[in-house]
Amino acid sequence: MEIKIYQVDAFTSRLFSGNPAAVCPLEAWLPDATLLNIASENNLAETAYYVHEPGGLRIRWFTPAVEVDLCGHATLATAFVLFNHEQHPGNSITFASRSGKLMVTRQGDLLTLNFPVDIFNEAVLPDDLGRSLNIHPKQTFLGKTDYMVVFENETQVRKLNPDLMHLARVKARGVIATAKGDHVDFVSRFFAPQSGVNEDSVTGSAHTTLIPYWSKVLGKSDMRAHQCSTRGGDLVCSLKGDRVEIGGQARLYMKGQAFID
Repeated sequence: MEIKIYQVDAFTSRLFSGNPAAVCPLEAWLPDATLLNIASENNLAETAYYVHEPGGLRIRWFTPAVEVDLCGHATLATAFVLFNHEQHPGNSITFASRSGKLMVTRQGDLLTLNFPVDIFNEAVLPDDLGRSLNIHPKQTFLGKTDYMVVFENETQVRKLNPDLMHLARVKARGVIATAKGDHVDFVSRFFAPQSGVNEDSVTGSAHTTLIPYWSKVLGKSDMRAHQCSTRGGDLVCSLKGDRVEIGGQARLYMKGQAFID
């Protein structure tokens, strides 16, 4: 069997930055073990698959280790592929997913995700998370899948060098680190060794937590954000009631065929 495969850099206007994702259009769903094996072979933070089902498009996401409930950058990459390489009509896409209905709109080069907000509460810093951090956060929150730790400033977020052995023991999908930005409204990093990704380059799904938090702190609904990983990524953010909008650009790096027995 041959399947198409695209590799797209998401949340960036430049190649070799942002967050790379693989996108595989499928005619029908393959066994979960095969989907996971392809993602492991790709060895990217996420591989997205989509199928045209009778009710519309359905999307799923796999890290090299697990299937996840939500992924922003791979959804952005999938929309980029559909709009630019798979002849999707119009300027909007609606996906069915494990996280409900997800929408993506296109305006020029800007693609905007519309996702549900995360529900999060202040929490006690878990021992393993505290041991993993070389800088102590000022606040800790726990959302549906992630911990979020808030720091005094951008410099502290950039200087984080977590102990991944302790971090991998934290019972969560991953850990968001964030602070007010020097040149944007807020910055972040995302660590998820327990999900097979030591540090993610740009994490759209983490902004379902970040956007409502910073909207309340800053007193504004429209914001600019930067994920200050090594590759880096830029996001246009808005709070829309119980939804968030997460915008960014994308660039195609590679397309080809995967050969599956």
